[in-house]
Amino acid sequence: MNFTLTEEQLMIQKMMREFADEVVAPGAEARDKNKEFPVEIFQKLSKLGMMGLPFPEEYGGGGADTISFAIAVEELSRACGSTGITYSAHVSLGGAPLNLFGTHEQKEKYLTPICTGESFGAFGLTEPNAGSDAGGTETTAVLENGDWVINGSKCYITNASYAKHLALTAITNRNGSDKEISAIIVPTDAKGFKVIDNYEKMGLHSSNTTELFMEDVRVPEGNMLGKRGDGFKQFLVTLDGGRIGIGAMAVGIAQAAYEKALAYAKERKQFGRSISKFQAIQFKLADMAMKIELARMMVYKAAWLKDQGKKFSKEASMAKLYASEACMQICSESVQIHGGNGYMRDYHVERYFRDAKLLEIGEGTSEVQRIVIAREIGC
Repeated sequence: MNFTLTEEQLMIQKMMREFADEVVAPGAEARDKNKEFPVEIFQKLSKLGMMGLPFPEEYGGGGADTISFAIAVEELSRACGSTGITYSAHVSLGGAPLNLFGTHEQKEKYLTPICTGESFGAFGLTEPNAGSDAGGTETTAVLENGDWVINGSKCYITNASYAKHLALTAITNRNGSDKEISAIIVPTDAKGFKVIDNYEKMGLHSSNTTELFMEDVRVPEGNMLGKRGDGFKQFLVTLDGGRIGIGAMAVGIAQAAYEKALAYAKERKQFGRSISKFQAIQFKLADMAMKIELARMMVYKAAWLKDQGKKFSKEASMAKLYASEACMQICSESVQIHGGNGYMRDYHVERYFRDAKLLEIGEGTSEVQRIVIAREIGC
């Protein structure tokens, strides 16, 4: 077992850490307060060639591996959770399905703009009645004169306001209670397609979370992504990869919360000495450091398995589940160590706490992860 990062991975880690510290972190609190999407940050990431990091170079990507992607997500999330989730969704939900299931022509037309940063990546899966039960999709697509005519709605879709196109799931045929679910690529400027950014969220305020409404939206028959009826299988594969991104995001936010808590504990004095000298605080910090290390290793293992072409569904669910729950615990303890100051915006840790909660919900709730793991171990 080799735990050493490659030269390329170390280079990406160094570059993204410096970028996160110098470009992303300084305005994170203001962006969160003002609900300002970090457009300029992603323009700079585009210039660095990071928007298509794990995708083939022939489509404008970086040709890097999944561990490198996880490293990039972690470093961005350490500085700003909203930036981290925007990047993670752009790659793992927006670009990945096109790369995995698209034809060469589809990749040239739709994946390339994602890799170059001309378009953000987004994925239309979740619906009001299709959350944990993703097969509960009600959006329909009917073939009519060579076009798919799409009607329905989606909710909680990341990045759609800034995406020029996205893949979404729809029922393309019914046989009694059985649904044929397919994935279709849809331009967001198509007639009858509406994107509404109106949510009031607990956290991740500077990320873009939208509703989609489709009313007789017409797209060519050739916009089918992969085989007809494979949409359900496709989004399960997509979510496996997305869970690595969420796990990496959790590690990044947890790392930030831990670093703030450690620094504060050394500076804050009570009863004549710094609170870091009290065993109660030391144990909290020790547990935080341990959980972060374990979570990071689990995320890297899932990413490594994916890169090796091995099965990684169980490991991705384990990494996402453990990292997200550990992150929530670490953020809570960080607020606790800060005491009353932790409840105030100026110390940042309340933002980490609010941002962390989504990680136990998005890309499959903690409960769904346990279902996946149970299934994988043969229950």
